[in-house]
Amino acid sequence: MAQSKPAETEEPSFDSGLPSWKEQSLFWGIAGVGIVADLWTKSAVHAWLKELPGQVYPVFDSCLQFVLRENTGAAFSMAQGKMKILAMVSLAAMVAVVGFFLFGRVRSRLLQISLALFLAGIVGNLYDRLFNPGGVRDFIDVYWGKYHWPAFNLADSMLCVGIGILILTQFLPVKKKTPSIDH
Repeated sequence: MAQSKPAETEEPSFDSGLPSWKEQSLFWGIAGVGIVADLWTKSAVHAWLKELPGQVYPVFDSCLQFVLRENTGAAFSMAQGKMKILAMVSLAAMVAVVGFFLFGRVRSRLLQISLALFLAGIVGNLYDRLFNPGGVRDFIDVYWGKYHWPAFNLADSMLCVGIGILILTQFLPVKKKTPSIDH
């Protein structure tokens, strides 16, 4: 009589060995496109806004405009003027994300995408901290009535989406291995 082994819980995100070529292509592709998109949008929008009177362009009159802002701090203008410290923290975070992707045996596609978005956001803002004397270039300004969100950029958005995906992966069901049957 054939017996089946009980189903085993498979690790949702980890496996042995370095990422495959396909996994690396996905990770580096998303990170690369994200970095280029962030740096290009910041450069293009800031150059364009410098030519506009008031340096503001309303996109949707009731909730979204492009503005010319530079932030020498971190999210929500925390740690203002601490660009060297924030650059060092960003460098450490960049190394940690790349190291975790390469050596953490990450096999979950969603986690790989999350890490790629983290990397793109970190590098985009790190570039500004290192090469833009005014700090990180922000330009997206969201508001509704009297409520106003601090200006941000594409790198900030990628960091937030990456965090959202990471949180989402914690609520997804764990894959089960198919039971094997011994003959």
